[in-house]
Amino acid sequence: MSTKTSEIKVSGLVVHIVRKDIKNLHLGVYPPNGRVRVAVPLSVSDEAVRLAVVGKLAWIKKRRATFLSQARQSEREMVSGESHYFLGRRYRLRVVIVDGPARIILRNRTTLELQVRRDIDAKGRERILHRWYRNQLRDLVPPLLDKWEKILEVKPATWGIKKMKTKWGACNPDNHRIWLNLELIKKPIQCIEYLIVHELVHLITRHHDTSFTMILDKHLPQWRLQRDELNAQPLAHDTWSY
Repeated sequence: MSTKTSEIKVSGLVVHIVRKDIKNLHLGVYPPNGRVRVAVPLSVSDEAVRLAVVGKLAWIKKRRATFLSQARQSEREMVSGESHYFLGRRYRLRVVIVDGPARIILRNRTTLELQVRRDIDAKGRERILHRWYRNQLRDLVPPLLDKWEKILEVKPATWGIKKMKTKWGACNPDNHRIWLNLELIKKPIQCIEYLIVHELVHLITRHHDTSFTMILDKHLPQWRLQRDELNAQPLAHDTWSY
């Protein structure tokens, strides 16, 4: 699919425009910093985009304010006493120096114990934590996928986990591939389930149109609450370089 990207400014806001072979205009405001993105058909002019954005300015500013007011973690130093999140719960990190291989143990639903050699620096400790996060998410996803594949009668050809920019997940309906953001493992299980359902529905209908909403309303009536809970969770220190 041919795409062209550009930027314009509307009332001081930078608006990212993506032109591609689609039929309708789609405007979105994305975390963590309220980036404004408009996907439009190839023939739509900048002026038409400008008018669409102006018509939605109040909504855009409200969404941006919501993202910018969210709690954020300070930069992680990977030392004892820091807070780290797993499945929506906050854990205190305890670093334990060992001579053997690195591992992570959850203790008493309050402590995330990182056992690591003395010579492993903060970046190395963070890589160990991310590898553990990835393994946890990889184990958690298949039962949820299996459940919702049966309900929705769709099945992705492949799915994977990666760090992503601006998105909790992504779906390519052309090759039936779903990607999940690694940061999801920090969120409550109901938020992860919502995101999986969201991406699976894109295998039925490509856009966030009436059909998309009707499917979610039918099969996951609480999806709006779960979506809002997902977006309300504390953000990482970085600006979502995933």
